[in-house]
Amino acid sequence: MTIGLFLISLLASIGLSLPIAFALLVSAIVLMVHLGMLDSQILAQNLVNGTDSYTLLAIPFFLIAGEVMSRGGLSKRIVMLAMSLVGHRKGGLGFVAIFAAIVMASLSGSAVADTAALASILLPMMREAGYPLGRSSGLIASGGIIAPIIPPSIPLIVIGVAGGISITKLFLAGIVPGLIMGITLVVMWLFMTRKEDLAVAKKASKAERWEALRKSFWAMLLPVIIIGGIKTGIFTPTEAGVVAAVYAVVVSTLIYRELALVDLYKVLGQAGRNTAVVMFLIAAAGVASWLISIAQLPMLVADLLSPLVEKPKLLMLAIMAIVLLIGMVMDLMPTILVLTPILMPLVKMAGIDPVYFGIMFVLNCAIGLITPPVGNVLNVITSVGQLKFEKAVAGVIPFVLAYGVILLIFIAFPQIITAPLGWLSQ
Repeated sequence: MTIGLFLISLLASIGLSLPIAFALLVSAIVLMVHLGMLDSQILAQNLVNGTDSYTLLAIPFFLIAGEVMSRGGLSKRIVMLAMSLVGHRKGGLGFVAIFAAIVMASLSGSAVADTAALASILLPMMREAGYPLGRSSGLIASGGIIAPIIPPSIPLIVIGVAGGISITKLFLAGIVPGLIMGITLVVMWLFMTRKEDLAVAKKASKAERWEALRKSFWAMLLPVIIIGGIKTGIFTPTEAGVVAAVYAVVVSTLIYRELALVDLYKVLGQAGRNTAVVMFLIAAAGVASWLISIAQLPMLVADLLSPLVEKPKLLMLAIMAIVLLIGMVMDLMPTILVLTPILMPLVKMAGIDPVYFGIMFVLNCAIGLITPPVGNVLNVITSVGQLKFEKAVAGVIPFVLAYGVILLIFIAFPQIITAPLGWLSQ
């Protein structure tokens, strides 16, 4: 009864086109009424408590870094470097998109921002070179969702806070799965373009490659600084956000000189608006999470899935199926914030590594970003590329299926994620 009330009120609110944050508040109020504890002071207090976390300070700084990199020339230089390295191969622009997506994922941590940047640069080039637009947009969208997995990742920060998981370990554990996603895209693109008659760019000379590397050096140095600093303990993930933001501003304004102070003001304003949206969502989810705990929903879910507790792999398969279905109709952040407090007690009861669960959860939710009917990343690619939503869906389906296979492999062999974490944590 309690689970039904929560889900019905949440889905009904979303169906009425309420913003997700307000839908969460409505479902929380419904739970409060059901439990006989409706109190505006409790509501307000938990709204504040939902964002009262030092770790969450990383979010505005990484958002600033992402905005600055997009407008300050860092993203463009990464694409140009990729062009000089692999642009001459058959289907080369696709490989450029994959290479650039992996590097940019290690800079911004935002799937939407990375997809928009890559699409605005590469889709016109791919259209002009005669690449199938639907397939090209599907590849760029699929590359964009690597960002939530490779550090610095805002979703990994959020699930770390929501589930009480070490964000440092989540960041380190995300590196290998993110690279595997990139390799999967390379294999898929090789297979899909093997019989295509696509224009091939002129091979860059060694001098041109060195020049592209020189120009992109400062952009490529940022992920080394961030990952190296976290790995060696020089700074925490939260402090890494500050480092990334300051570094991006310095490089964009003083070295590349593509970001004027007037533009910086606009960038900070946009990052501030994005931060407000994310933080209000987290605050609303804090209220819902508190009431989920009070209503003992995790225990109710545990009772439903209790037959699988002794079989962790089957339990993970069931959880991933649930998350995938919900992720198809709900955005990444709300899915994390709503389901993590419910599922985490069950995960711990089954003896599943919380870091492994966190990576799998975010990967699953990231796939939801490119699946209809919501698919925020799909909406970005259709808007930037000016193509129909149905065409983007058709182009992305093969990559979604490939990611689904990766998900199944990770469930069958969790060591693929946990073993490298052990090496990187040493």
